Formats: sequence, C-alpha cells, structure tokens
Amino acid sequence: MEEAQAAISLSAIGASIAVIGAGYGIGRIGDSAMEAIARQPEAAGKIQLAMIISAALIEGVALFGVVVALIA
Repeated sequence: MEEAQAAISLSAIGASIAVIGAGYGIGRIGDSAMEAIARQPEAAGKIQLAMIISAALIEGVALFGVVVALIA
C-alpha cells in the first residue's frame, strides 16, 4: 500500500516539474520576443511566428513529460 502511494506521489512530482519547466520556458520565450519586438518593430511578424512555434514545441514536450510521469 505504501509503495503505491509513493509511486503516485513521485508521479505527481514529476508531472509538476514538467509543467513548471514548460511555464518557465514559455515565459522566457515571451520575454525575449517582447524585447526583440521593442528593438525591431518591423520584424514583429517573424518574431511572433518564431515565438508561437517555439511555445508549441515546448508545450508538446511538457505534455509528453506529464504523460510519461503519470504512466510510469
């Protein structure tokens, strides 16, 4: 019984670490994109596109990490 509870706790910790890492990464992307747009407003479209693609890739990795943590 205790082993099952420990496994559930460790799965929850692993999933939360994946989510925290994704949130931090997307926050960094947003911060850097806003700085880049402030410096070069004419490149805003290209910067936003790169930001959205990067954020989507990070979300995909985070989702994969959460699923793996909860399955294992």
